[in-house]
Amino acid sequence: MTVIVEVGPRDGLQSEDMVLPVATRLSLIERCAAAGAQRIEAVSFAHPGWVPQMAGAEEICRALPVDRGWSAIGLVLNRRGMDRALATTLDEVNLVAYGSNGYSTKNTGAPAAERNAEVAAMIPDAVSAGKQVTVTISVSFGDPVDGHVPVGQIAEVAAQMVEAGAHEIALGDTIGVGVPSDVTDRVAAVKEAAPGTAVRCHFHDTHRTGYPNAFAAIEAGADAIDASVGGHGGSPFSPGAGGNVATEHLAWMLERSGIDTGLDRDALVAIAAWLDHALLMGEPVA
Repeated sequence: MTVIVEVGPRDGLQSEDMVLPVATRLSLIERCAAAGAQRIEAVSFAHPGWVPQMAGAEEICRALPVDRGWSAIGLVLNRRGMDRALATTLDEVNLVAYGSNGYSTKNTGAPAAERNAEVAAMIPDAVSAGKQVTVTISVSFGDPVDGHVPVGQIAEVAAQMVEAGAHEIALGDTIGVGVPSDVTDRVAAVKEAAPGTAVRCHFHDTHRTGYPNAFAAIEAGADAIDASVGGHGGSPFSPGAGGNVATEHLAWMLERSGIDTGLDRDALVAIAAWLDHALLMGEPVA
């Protein structure tokens, strides 16, 4: 079974103009879990001043059921965010490393090597706390500042993070410029650089290549694909990037191809309509 990681409650909402209340975001998480999602990126520990859509992370974590039957993930961007995440009952943390200097310097004020060393230093703390650790390598397929990102750079970052203790490497197509041949090459390179480590991919559909890229990733041996119900999402730090691949469309494509996802597509379609209404009106509907 191919695992689709539902990132709608985090990446799906973080760039929306409408800031949904905690209760609505909790309802979204609950609905995705009921539709069969086994891994859900529920919160981000970004500073609410920078990403107001993600305020209330601790409140959401406290409200999650203890015996939830699915794995709850929190996005961590810095040491303060890691401290906040480790004080919750989340099952997984997702850290962000950088595949090239341009985007890293633009977003963090530091070159990739410096930022990635900081990320690697946080991993053992999360592992010691019993959390599963994913490191998403941002701009794995292209940098809006530097342009082309050599595949060797991505493999080197992956090896660094796995050596520090990461359980999974996610390749992030932050601006949506990857094509299937890129996906095949980069998944293979990470598997070679970090044998035995789970590989996950995160695609934006900027140029309508998100779905073929997802299929190429699965064919190349990726263990999980990120998707966002309704196709919402993007990065507030990457203007112009398209939304995520939509969970309901990705599930349909895979199921029609004979690949089990364990998801209820009809339920996902209903969730997408419910979320569209909430984002339009600013309030949930029954």
